[in-house]
Amino acid sequence: MAAYLIGSVSITDESWVSGYAISVHDIVHKHGGKYLSRSGNVIQTEGEPTNTSLIAVVEFPTMDDAQAFINDPDYEDFRKSRMQGSISNVYIIDDTDAAGTIPYLEPSS
Repeated sequence: MAAYLIGSVSITDESWVSGYAISVHDIVHKHGGKYLSRSGNVIQTEGEPTNTSLIAVVEFPTMDDAQAFINDPDYEDFRKSRMQGSISNVYIIDDTDAAGTIPYLEPSS
């Protein structure tokens, strides 16, 4: 069952961005992940206004793979620098349907 890591980031200090952008892809790949998007073209259509600078969507083979990426010691310093230089919200979701009405998705348990 695929898992998707979604990161919504409001950059407050850009000093971490270039090193993160160059290096984290390899750590994602180590855990079977691939970026589906890492875009600064964010158009907010609903909700409270935010200063979101970018949103990243990364697909992993499983929830365990996504969690292994988050907990990877090689990622720790990059994660800390992102957290210190941004306001970030990171989510991991699976590819199920909470309502159980979409025929091509498995119902959530």
